[in-house]
Amino acid sequence: MLYHKLGKTGIDVSAMGLGCWNFGNQWGHMEDADAERIIRASFDSGVTLYDVADNYGQPNGTSELRLGKYCKDIRDQITIVSKIGHWGERSGQSVPYTTPDMIRLCGHASLGRLQTGYLDVELCHVMEIEDPSVFIEGFRALKKEGFIREYGISTDSLSVLKRFYEMSDGECSVVEVEYSIANIAPERGLLDYCKEKNLGILVRGPLGQGIVSGKYDLDTVFTDLVRCHYNKGGKWRAKYEYQIAIMDALKKEFGPDRDYTKMALSYVISHELHPVAIPGAKSVEQAKWNAAVGNEYLSEEELKSIRDIVHSVIKEDFSA
Repeated sequence: MLYHKLGKTGIDVSAMGLGCWNFGNQWGHMEDADAERIIRASFDSGVTLYDVADNYGQPNGTSELRLGKYCKDIRDQITIVSKIGHWGERSGQSVPYTTPDMIRLCGHASLGRLQTGYLDVELCHVMEIEDPSVFIEGFRALKKEGFIREYGISTDSLSVLKRFYEMSDGECSVVEVEYSIANIAPERGLLDYCKEKNLGILVRGPLGQGIVSGKYDLDTVFTDLVRCHYNKGGKWRAKYEYQIAIMDALKKEFGPDRDYTKMALSYVISHELHPVAIPGAKSVEQAKWNAAVGNEYLSEEELKSIRDIVHSVIKEDFSA
């Protein structure tokens, strides 16, 4: 496994992390024992960063509960990232994020579910937030109390990231962004800003929620609670068609037998800023396979060939 510093935090992290969203049954049912085996297999394979959020799971908090339960004995050897921002939305009782105390309350609750005395990184989970001052004040209080080491935001918007960074007086140190070979939008400004400010970068969706595998087409019907929005008439349909067009172009160039899942993970971690990819895993075998991809970077020539193809699709079929 390759390791590096997470931006200006100075925290040593593995090139490949583990996304823990699917521990909460939203991507299909998972037993406690399976979650435990995946966590342990990831750790034994060199993975040191584990990404979760307070609302992940059905019911809310399930993912944090499982991660906390099964990493207690290795807590001092791993980096835990969690997020605050959507508690209770699915059950109709949303938390009002109107005061710094509410952010503190949510942070303290995460610590309890995770069975830890501190979080390495806490992120604002409201991706399009206009005024993040309440989150920033709450994070500062949690940091002063010794409950979080670093803080930042999960967003795909450069303007939101800039506003959060500036309002934090440069204390923001980590950003989580959606990035993959099927979605290179961060390459159009956001990653440059991260380089300028030396921000640690976490990549959610490095596999495009499975789309980069090349197994899907425009007639695919998804049944899980997340990707059902990709189906015809769904709110994410345009995004799905965009991703399929890119994957079709890559398959035309590299052939149907190429391992596009490996290509996708390698592409993300091989960016010059060395983002940490945080794919999920539904089995021990998948966890081990994901981790193994973190053993090496793509060459500059390989990166360029992939990037050129993706950019040609954007230029031809989508206005960037």
